[in-house]
Amino acid sequence: MAELVTFLLPALPLLALLATLLLGRYPGCDAIVRVAERLAEHGESGHGKTRSAALPKPPRSFAPSGGLLIALGLAQRPPPVAA
Repeated sequence: MAELVTFLLPALPLLALLATLLLGRYPGCDAIVRVAERLAEHGESGHGKTRSAALPKPPRSFAPSGGLLIALGLAQRPPPVAA
């Protein structure tokens, strides 16, 4: 019996979500609708467009980064040419 409980205990949230979806209820749907309405109101007022246009662009960096930085760090000088 203890093995069944230890198996089902982590699965309970998944089973609860599955049950609500099968019954036609979608958890969080109301919150998604409220956020979408707020974003629509914010976009209509025009504040979002002026604020994003006023932000300066970050300076462009020509320094190597990521894989190129690692490659340059691990690169070694080739052997000298025999004369």
